[in-house]
Amino acid sequence: MPVYRDEGVVLRTHKLGEADRIVTLLTKTHGKVRAVAKGVRRTSSKFGARLEPFMVADIQFYQGRSLDTIQQAETIASYGADIVDDYARFTAANVMVETADKVTELESSSQQYLLLIGALRSLSRQEHPTELTLDSYLLRALSMAGWAPSFDGCAKCGAEGPHESFIVQLGGMVCTQCAPPGSAHIVPQVVLLLDALVRGEWDVAEAVPVEYWSKASSLVSAYTQWHLERTLRSLEHVAR
Repeated sequence: MPVYRDEGVVLRTHKLGEADRIVTLLTKTHGKVRAVAKGVRRTSSKFGARLEPFMVADIQFYQGRSLDTIQQAETIASYGADIVDDYARFTAANVMVETADKVTELESSSQQYLLLIGALRSLSRQEHPTELTLDSYLLRALSMAGWAPSFDGCAKCGAEGPHESFIVQLGGMVCTQCAPPGSAHIVPQVVLLLDALVRGEWDVAEAVPVEYWSKASSLVSAYTQWHLERTLRSLEHVAR
């Protein structure tokens, strides 16, 4: 059908001409959509503010040959206002939407959409520490995409843990027999934190002393970029 409706979260925008904008959204049922929002850069635009990054809207699209056109947009949730006022949350949200953009390149799912919405909502409300919210989102988004890290058994041979080495290229914790020579050992507190974040067990994660958070974040960043096979530009601006 040439006209359809869906709810979506704005991932990014690009200027088009003097007054238009190309909006990339992750939608609930139609996957990732790139559409033209005409006239939204004019001060008289009725829905320009509803199509900014991190905004969630109910949108009516007109299907085009190469790009769809946004005809209507009604705000569902406005997370952007709370996020952009805080640098740490703003940079974390940018990593989230960039990751969502990458993991849905080949295949989108409603689960990825709902995960992103939940993470942005949590971030805007400061329900949990920003760095833990980001790391949990990254681990869970990768798991949904088929790259779930192993924290119990050895990621290579399946030997029962606990193990001491986390090898990004092998998919998680590995036993001493499978670990490459010279592999760094990871303390149990970091493993506990990573496992809690991927499971969404916030009481366990937040009980881990803060001095272990940075090490966990560095492993999450490396793991994410290895499996996405590219550098996330927004990660450069995240304070770790």
